[in-house]
Amino acid sequence: MEAYNRQSIGKVQPSRHKRDFSDTALGLVSTRSFPAIVGTADMMLKSAGVHLVGYEKIGGGHCTAIVRGGIADVRLAVEAGVQTAEQFGQLVSSLVIARPFPNLEVVLPIVTRLGVFAEDGRYSRLSNLAVGLVETRGFPAMVGAADAMLKAADVQLAAYEKIGSGLCTAIIRGTVANVAVAVEAGMFEAERIGELNAVMVIPRPLDDLEQTLPLASCWIEERQPLRVAVKIKEKEQIAEKEFLQLPERVPVKIKEQVTEKELLELPEEAWLPLKVTEESYTSEI
Repeated sequence: MEAYNRQSIGKVQPSRHKRDFSDTALGLVSTRSFPAIVGTADMMLKSAGVHLVGYEKIGGGHCTAIVRGGIADVRLAVEAGVQTAEQFGQLVSSLVIARPFPNLEVVLPIVTRLGVFAEDGRYSRLSNLAVGLVETRGFPAMVGAADAMLKAADVQLAAYEKIGSGLCTAIIRGTVANVAVAVEAGMFEAERIGELNAVMVIPRPLDDLEQTLPLASCWIEERQPLRVAVKIKEKEQIAEKEFLQLPERVPVKIKEQVTEKELLELPEEAWLPLKVTEESYTSEI
């Protein structure tokens, strides 16, 4: 059975992602809130040398953060994540697998990154900014909270996330001070309209967390090629080199002085203005 699984796995095409998480330990922490799982993932990344693969959302508000790395780092990260989720009052379960079976890694979304929005030469203008999340139960409350946050401080609405059970999260980006003020205004507006479920402010998101956060397409830009100014002298030298290049086919080696006999034996395409001296002409006769 094991040989059959390994043979089948060998036929699967390799992932296009650069990172290879195979043969590394697996850690999972599950919560009932999207802001809670983002805060939990942030703490896991900052407490140990692990990589955040992404999030798995199965409905009903359940979200799972998936990390990979060495067994010691994964255990430490999951422990920190569990403590963080318990502080939020949103912990569901956790798991550490030292050596996942290859068949498990192929079928389940625990190897490749789940939500990369900055690949293929694309990047976001909101990168390296603080993150604020306000989760409500009900879409109108989330829309009202997002509007209040945008009007209260200099922040940008990056995206929104739905995880089931009526839970939706508005995600804003900006400086730490502006995000803190905006989240506070959003909390009051969400409670006024409907039900506030959770909030989160992350001052300095790491790269792994940055790449797994949802981002609206309006904030994604294509990287433009770098234009380097070329000096005019360099252009003139290049043009001169191109002008002085010889043709690929040279029919014959032309001498400065040739005899009449040699001149008559040349092909028609090689007839060029040649200098025939009087000495060479008389000597040939």
